[in-house]
Amino acid sequence: MSRTPSTATPTWQQFERKVDEVKPSKTDINHLVMDYLITNGYPAAAKKFAVEANIQLRADEAIQERVEIRTAIHSGNIQLAIEKINELNPEILDGEASLHFALLRLQLIELIRTCISTPNGDISPALDFAQSQLAPRATTKPDFLTDLERTLALLIFPSDNLSPTLASLLDPGLRKEIATRVNEAILVKECAQKEARLRNLVKLRVFAETKARLAKRDIPDKLDIGLVSESHDGTNNRSSNSNELNSEAQNGNGDTVMTNTGDNDPMVS
Repeated sequence: MSRTPSTATPTWQQFERKVDEVKPSKTDINHLVMDYLITNGYPAAAKKFAVEANIQLRADEAIQERVEIRTAIHSGNIQLAIEKINELNPEILDGEASLHFALLRLQLIELIRTCISTPNGDISPALDFAQSQLAPRATTKPDFLTDLERTLALLIFPSDNLSPTLASLLDPGLRKEIATRVNEAILVKECAQKEARLRNLVKLRVFAETKARLAKRDIPDKLDIGLVSESHDGTNNRSSNSNELNSEAQNGNGDTVMTNTGDNDPMVS
């Protein structure tokens, strides 16, 4: 029996034809990109993009401070990050107990990292810090106590034989997670949107695709979001612009990024 249009497998050409019917203006797209760069703290890229796109650079008085705080967290210098946050706005950590605890816990993790990576490393600094800075806060919330106990377990088990839960504490991805939370907290205090509009659109697109599949709509089996060039044979190719930006960052001409430490934006990875 021949398949009817309603049961036939949809083709990319059919789907892309529908997509092409919606044509956002280049100006709107440029402002979305600018919003993403400023919100996520990439001033050098934003400045260059403003020139290339011939649009006005969006003002953000605290962007350089946000970059410095992010860089400090990414490099493991949590004490410096906390000092810079308090210099920018002491109310950020005063009003965010969970975020403050997360930063202090990350600082403890960095002390433990130094200890276990050094032969016969002294654990006293880590224990003293846990007792003075984290233990008093851990009594105020059960989750804090659980997190503290889990973190101190890093001192007990061999670093080369940790459970996935404990190993994740030493993964650089935790630094990025905390840095993102700090960036969002700063933006909220500035009465700004804590997430870039482009990221919200991507989330909305994923939500729409999920709903469409649940409703068994005729859409291709696999959809990319256009940020990675994808051929129909399943291979992925980063665009030349992406490679140029990565090269600039690694050569010191672009914004500070983490190299080979899992600092991929989940929106585009």
